[in-house]
Amino acid sequence: MAQTISSGTDHSVPPIRRRGAQLPWPLNLYQTAIGKKYVMALTGIALLGFVVVHMIGNLHIYEGPSQVYHYGEALRDLGGHLVPRTLLLWVMRVGLIVMFALHIHSAWSLSRMSVKADSSYAAKRDYIAVSFASRTMRWTGPIVLLYMFFHLADLTWGWRGDSYVRGDIYHNVNESMSSIPVAILYIAANVVLAVHIYHGAWSMFQTLGINNPAYNNMRRGFATGIAGLILVGNLSFPIAVQTGLIDEDNRSVPVGQFDEHADAGGEGS
Repeated sequence: MAQTISSGTDHSVPPIRRRGAQLPWPLNLYQTAIGKKYVMALTGIALLGFVVVHMIGNLHIYEGPSQVYHYGEALRDLGGHLVPRTLLLWVMRVGLIVMFALHIHSAWSLSRMSVKADSSYAAKRDYIAVSFASRTMRWTGPIVLLYMFFHLADLTWGWRGDSYVRGDIYHNVNESMSSIPVAILYIAANVVLAVHIYHGAWSMFQTLGINNPAYNNMRRGFATGIAGLILVGNLSFPIAVQTGLIDEDNRSVPVGQFDEHADAGGEGS
């Protein structure tokens, strides 16, 4: 007859962290590391799309104040006469806020989980195979967030003061970036944004299971290309203002002509 032998010692391994209350499905997926990584990757794709579209839309500034104003008006009139004016634009803005919140929270919570795991196993990180971009994600993310708030306050909310003209994007961009310190800030912030986008575009494929030596070079090329495209496009604006390519003296439309119909979103995007 078999007899169970007990040593009287519990050799079970304690969990890394205490499990909290489980949310109902599918919300409980977000309580796992893989769920948070998927949320961060998918929201990152959406935000990357916004950054690209936003940069391309802002290129209308090279066509003059009238064209960039009509671009802003087209955004406010999305949906035509089927929905109230600016409704779809505000739906998109709220969606972006939700995407930003989920992206930031998933990144923060994953970082917390990683720190707890490292401290539990008392293991040091090996940075030999980790790129500079990935090591600096914890810094580039908050810097990009602060830059976003400054950008909104500067060109959308009009916190600059009397020099801000509601709805006149051409004037506001020229007035802001004609200041050398502000132009330097925009240049530095967009370099940081490009570094953040490079690693994000590279790692999101791995998170979604697209990771194979056969096409890793393609992944790297895509990450480099999209980050470089956004960097060149966004850097062109402060450089164009500083070199006089975008200049109030070159405009044919009086300052303030486009402020009557603009909504609270002064930049129009």
